Amino acid sequence: MGKTERGKGTKLMAVADRDGLPLAVYAASASPHEVTLVEATLAEVLTAERPQRLIGDKAYDSDPLDAELEEQGIEMIAPHKANRNKAPTQDGRPLRRYKRRWKIERLFAWLQNFRRVAMRFDFHDENYLGFVHLGCIRILLRCYL
Repeated sequence: MGKTERGKGTKLMAVADRDGLPLAVYAASASPHEVTLVEATLAEVLTAERPQRLIGDKAYDSDPLDAELEEQGIEMIAPHKANRNKAPTQDGRPLRRYKRRWKIERLFAWLQNFRRVAMRFDFHDENYLGFVHLGCIRILLRCYL
């Protein structure tokens, strides 16, 4: 399968709180790497304060991203890639928080319960992101009501 008329697809980025509830959602093309989309996702945070820590998988093991987030006062917690050539920047203490990463995966599973979000029927990105936001609102209402 090659490219379709709509491109390669959509990548959905999200920031969740410690309970797995959505704080920010951002949709972008599937082509760029996740590390390049972190800033745009953090710009979408709806709370007054930015998160103190971000937990990501091995794809987020990037020294420039760590330095960029450190300037903003955000700690990046991500395990090192197996092929990392530079010296390790994280020891085991912050990585203990990595075991809570399942909460963001649970948020994506909750979003996949909405068929319109899971299948991406919408041609325009704004329409798709609107339905993703509606799904997040339903998740928040379900937890708080």
